[in-house]
Amino acid sequence: MSGHSKFANIKHKKEKNDATKGKIFTKLGREIAVAVKEGGADPNANSRLKDIIAKAKSNNMPNDTIDRSIKKAAGDANAVNYEHITYEGYGPNGIAIIVEALTDNKNRTASNVRNAFTKGNGNVGTPGCVSFMFDKKGQIIIDKEECEMEADELMMIALDAGAEDFAEEDDSFEVLTDPDAFSEVREALEKAGIPMAQADVTMIPQTWVDLTDELDIKMMNKTLDLLDEDDDVQEVYHNWNE
Repeated sequence: MSGHSKFANIKHKKEKNDATKGKIFTKLGREIAVAVKEGGADPNANSRLKDIIAKAKSNNMPNDTIDRSIKKAAGDANAVNYEHITYEGYGPNGIAIIVEALTDNKNRTASNVRNAFTKGNGNVGTPGCVSFMFDKKGQIIIDKEECEMEADELMMIALDAGAEDFAEEDDSFEVLTDPDAFSEVREALEKAGIPMAQADVTMIPQTWVDLTDELDIKMMNKTLDLLDEDDDVQEVYHNWNE
């Protein structure tokens, strides 16, 4: 990953997200609901909820909206039950794509995801068909413009907290962790007052694939746009070197 900055993509994603905040907040609300149901409403006793709250704040979700989502999930015995589903498949030129969804209707979600792949000249595959090409890691991105700390000091804080790797890019720092150590490392950086542009457990491709054909690029973007528009879809990972 070192030397291959994705920070520009994150910034682009954030700008795009700003135009569709309502949709982003809906997806984060679902994540909060599932975390509360699985581990309770107290962030101090529920590290998954604490991580999602940090993620929500990094997406500019207001504190009162976060609090309302937690209270609603904790107090509503008739709340919708969301189920985690992962789809794997291929985009143009064999691009590997993983789609993570939270849904209350598996048939609807499966149909929408399949449609997104098909319209982009791709196809949904069997479970495990592409996930072996990714590593599950905790990933924390720090914008250099927002961070006054020297790289060496930042690296020591991250590594002392249990991070696996630290990389410096042109415009950002990247911290990688084992998924189980992610919460601890994120909290250590938070306590040190380090602003995080993104902090999440993610799927990082082992290799990247270039698309040079204009039609392939158009079709790949079509698939990603359709998946992005689907409220059931929480995250999309791929190995396209945009």
